[in-house]
Amino acid sequence: MELCNCIEPPWPADELLMKYQYISDFFIALAYFSIPLELIYFVKKSAVFPYRWVLVQFGAFIVLCGATHLISLWTFTMHTRTVAVVMTTSKILTAVVSCATALMLVHIIPDLLSVKTRELFLKNKAAELDREMGLIRTQEETGRHVRMLTHEIRSTLDRHTILKTTLVELGRTLGLEECALWMPTRSGLELQLSYTLRHQNPVGYTVPIQLPVINQVFNTSRAVKISPNTPVARLRPAGKYMPGEVVAVRVPLLHLSNFQIHDWPELSTKRYALMVLMLPSDSARQWHVHELELVEVVADQVAVALSHAAILEESMRARDLLMEQNVALDLARREAETAVRARNDFLAVMNHEMRTPMHAIIALSSLLQETELMPEQRLMVETILKSSNLLATLINDVLDLSRLEDGSLQLEIGTFSLHSLFREALNLIKPIASVKKLYVTLSLSPDLSEYAVGDEKRLMQILLNVVGNAVKFTKEGGISICAFVAKSESLRDPRAPDFFPIPSDNHFFLRVEVKDTGAGINPQDIPKIFMKFVQSQPLATKNSGGSGLGLAICKRFVNLMEGHIWIESEGAGRGSTAVFIVKLGIPGRLNGSKLPFVPKGPGNQVKPNFSGLKVVVMDDNSVGRMVTKGLLVHLGCDVSAFASGEECIRAVSHEHKVVFLDVSMPGVDSFEIAVRIHEKFSKRHDRPIIVALTANTDRTTKDNCLRVGMKGVVLKPVSVDRMRSVLSDVLEHGYLVETQ
Repeated sequence: MELCNCIEPPWPADELLMKYQYISDFFIALAYFSIPLELIYFVKKSAVFPYRWVLVQFGAFIVLCGATHLISLWTFTMHTRTVAVVMTTSKILTAVVSCATALMLVHIIPDLLSVKTRELFLKNKAAELDREMGLIRTQEETGRHVRMLTHEIRSTLDRHTILKTTLVELGRTLGLEECALWMPTRSGLELQLSYTLRHQNPVGYTVPIQLPVINQVFNTSRAVKISPNTPVARLRPAGKYMPGEVVAVRVPLLHLSNFQIHDWPELSTKRYALMVLMLPSDSARQWHVHELELVEVVADQVAVALSHAAILEESMRARDLLMEQNVALDLARREAETAVRARNDFLAVMNHEMRTPMHAIIALSSLLQETELMPEQRLMVETILKSSNLLATLINDVLDLSRLEDGSLQLEIGTFSLHSLFREALNLIKPIASVKKLYVTLSLSPDLSEYAVGDEKRLMQILLNVVGNAVKFTKEGGISICAFVAKSESLRDPRAPDFFPIPSDNHFFLRVEVKDTGAGINPQDIPKIFMKFVQSQPLATKNSGGSGLGLAICKRFVNLMEGHIWIESEGAGRGSTAVFIVKLGIPGRLNGSKLPFVPKGPGNQVKPNFSGLKVVVMDDNSVGRMVTKGLLVHLGCDVSAFASGEECIRAVSHEHKVVFLDVSMPGVDSFEIAVRIHEKFSKRHDRPIIVALTANTDRTTKDNCLRVGMKGVVLKPVSVDRMRSVLSDVLEHGYLVETQ
């Protein structure tokens, strides 16, 4: 058996001590082995620890230390060389690892210290963040108060309510003891106490606006702390207390110069009001930054609300003024409409009342003219007829002018013979001109169309008025009439810049020139020619039978026909030329040209014979009934006259060919009578031709007559020639051509 080469212990070990050392080394080794297990668990669970490799190294050091203590357990007894070698190796490794760990800690400790520094930095940042969050919460609270104040301020646009609400809400939100508003006076030199929260001082107290403290506040948009002893801050009664802090802020009065507010100053530059806010007395409370910001924002909001209130007040005044003007205009319109209705009613009554006796005068005069008369008697009858016709023309002119002025007159468009119209006008004018020994010539251009589309009646009226006016003011010489199609270059007249004729393929412009050798017109009198009841010649009243409405009506008729009329003259005694241009349609190219056209043949000029023609006349006016019957009897008719509708209906039979029915009878529905007459005959060819006699010239009467089946409308007064023409038309065509 080999002996151990290990070194014997230098002293004898006490057996009990050895035992304790043995147990201690065992537990030390156990502890050393358990610590690495805990470190391994920590490294595994910690994903963010930056020194994992250091922990591994430290764990290896502890394991080696534990192994050293564990191996030393075998050194307390006799042991082999192998144990000694293992023990030595373990101690060498432990020494190496322990030195490496010590050196590593020298490098790790500064890093650990820097980590601690960063931790302190993060703690400081967290504290600052907490303070900022506190500021944000404070700002949010301030914003909430601002929104509440803004809502309260802008809930009304009455400036007194706005200012009072501002003081009340600021006092409640900030817990103020007093809040006041100083407004500039009208002179702009003083501030006047206008509104207070507690009403401790009388409103109306003033201070100079040039005080240093006021200038200090007005020169900045920020809220400024001021002394409680300044004049604008002395709003509390004197007492033994410590006054609280006071701030003041300006309130811009925006654009006051644009609005005339009755109790605000009239300012041409920007001025300010002053708002003063006071904290409670005998308190240690001070103004905070967020409270000052709240005051500044509210001041700006009040300025905006006041500008809106000023705009509203101005707009409300403008609205009230506009409403007053509208009421006045509406009243004037109703008065004008009432006046127009009264005028139209008066004209309608006068028209009927004047035409009824005129009918008797003209009818009886025309009957008398066809009897055997002495020359002096015939001259008197002809004078009566001329005067009656002149009066009838004047009546027609007044009614036409009235309808032209109120816009109720409309043109009656149809196809007619243009050449026949001029020849007929010439035939009517020649007898009058021959009395004055004047010649009348007519010249129609070869390119002038035979037929045209337009209002034949109004065109004839224009032509007769213009030519008749020329005959009226001409003593010697004559009148020449020239008609031709106006060329484009001759349409414009420098005296009428508003006349813009536009040529087209469906229309042409007719130009008519009427030249006379009469008295002439002074150039300065020409604009008056087309005025109502105005004449230029001083002798006209004596020589021509008076002034009238002819040319005034002609001008309006020409305007309705999209034309223009004017007069040219080189002066008094040198004659004059009347020129008018009217727009007419070309047959076959307009819808109007499809209207029936019946040319007036030469047969109409031969006096027909109506002997034995049975005619019925119904008129409630005894004079009118007698006159109409006399005209028909003179023409050879067998006439039955009745005053009531029932008698007329009973008397009408199939033997009667024509019924003249007065449709202007008061209290009698003449249209119903016409319908009942038609219903009396089952066969259409047995029905008599019903013709209306009326003194009404309105379009409604004519339309109603045609609606109930009447074949024509004859306007009173009626002469023998007129009645002869009416009977010829209705018997030849079955209706009155001009009415259709």
